Amino acid sequence: MNALEKKKLKSLAHPLKAVVYVGQAGVTDAVLNEVNIALDAHELIKIKIRADRDERKIYAEYICRETQAELIQSIGQIIIVYRKNVKKKAKKS
Repeated sequence: MNALEKKKLKSLAHPLKAVVYVGQAGVTDAVLNEVNIALDAHELIKIKIRADRDERKIYAEYICRETQAELIQSIGQIIIVYRKNVKKKAKKS
């Protein structure tokens, strides 16, 4: 994904609220399941990660790897991830 596409997604994500929260238990199977459900429904989501800076980076990379999503932005405790939903586009056609 190029810089222009990421910039557009950042602007689209700005008004969104976090839909998944990672708490003190970390990234569990249940969290990954919720992320997958949210990405299927919305494609672009915010995730709030309540951990220290180093753990947040590790969690963000792990979430993206496990869900085949792309990290768009990370600011503080919030990350923005995107995964294109090909099934959603096919239904519109």
